[in-house]
Amino acid sequence: MSSLVFDISIAAQDYLRVYQGTANRVLIRSRDGRTVSLPARHLQPFLTHDGIAGSFIMEFNAQGQLLDLRRLP
Repeated sequence: MSSLVFDISIAAQDYLRVYQGTANRVLIRSRDGRTVSLPARHLQPFLTHDGIAGSFIMEFNAQGQLLDLRRLP
């Protein structure tokens, strides 16, 4: 199992594009420089009125399938 740690800040207005159907993925750069295109729906549990912000860890298998996504304390 592999993992990536990343920091993200998405304004609520920007995430609104997902609901409007004009966006469905978020391009993320991890702290070690890797870039990942993540389906935006995986970030929805972390959405607040202000948007999505914080540090996260994403775990995935050898095929690149997302296994877990959680906010870091």
